[in-house]
Amino acid sequence: MERRYPDPAVRIFDPRFNALRVAAASVECLYQGTRWSEGPVWFGDSRAVIWSDIPNNRMMRWDEETGEVRVFRKPSNNANGNTRDREGRLVTCEHLTRRVTRTEYDGSITVLADQYDGKPLNSPNDVIVKSDGSIWFTDPTFGIRGFYEGEQKQSEVKPAVYRVDGTSGEITKMTDALDAPNGLAFSPDESVLYVVDSRAAPRKIFAFDVAGQGRTLSNQRELIDAADGTPDGFRVDIHGNLWCGWGMGSDELDGVRIFTPQGDPLGHIALPERCANVCFGGRHRNRLFMAASHGLYSLYVNTQGAPGG
Repeated sequence: MERRYPDPAVRIFDPRFNALRVAAASVECLYQGTRWSEGPVWFGDSRAVIWSDIPNNRMMRWDEETGEVRVFRKPSNNANGNTRDREGRLVTCEHLTRRVTRTEYDGSITVLADQYDGKPLNSPNDVIVKSDGSIWFTDPTFGIRGFYEGEQKQSEVKPAVYRVDGTSGEITKMTDALDAPNGLAFSPDESVLYVVDSRAAPRKIFAFDVAGQGRTLSNQRELIDAADGTPDGFRVDIHGNLWCGWGMGSDELDGVRIFTPQGDPLGHIALPERCANVCFGGRHRNRLFMAASHGLYSLYVNTQGAPGG
């Protein structure tokens, strides 16, 4: 990776991207040594990133102050996506146990969702939290298709997007219209939900209007046609732009691709490997952390992450 400013790894597709980049910031490799990195989440109170190494059945922790990386949790039940709820607790999708859990302040684990309509979930993948405390997650079959990221099992429910009520804990299926719902995020005002369909050909990112006091989805529409790219997980900044994990084994595709709320490509952050997911962190939520295949990367940007990711 080159070490000069402006970093050539930060590619501009649209002049509007200039306002979002920091010319004197470059892509930094923070760690190498995972088998498949996923689900980064920022913990500002401890100045750390926690992320998943799914096949190695562990979660890792990077410390901002020292740069030290250590195992945060092992076994992790092949954890995938992570986020924090509005009380600061870690919320995690687990492939092996086919559930979504919350880690309490004392370290105990609360199961938030592990079945729907009396049948086990497939393999919860990515998760976000809305301002009303509700937890939204995707449930494709990736973790039960083999023994690499979980254990091979028979799917008993259709892949779907679910909502867990923040007060009652009631689980509601929001949509099962996508073949393999993967990454998801809300617009900053939470009026739109974006979801990646990882089995569309080509892959696509769809948008839904959020209505009914945040309890219903409508007006499904295609926002982004990924062409040869492979969007996975993503997060949204305060301006509504989508920062998407991207790639498929080529220099032109691997990294993070950035889009406007209307789906216009703005730019690309090139990485030497495919990026699965991202989060915003740092003191001002202006540092993008990128979980990419075998490592963890970061880049300071001139925007901030929207809450809830």
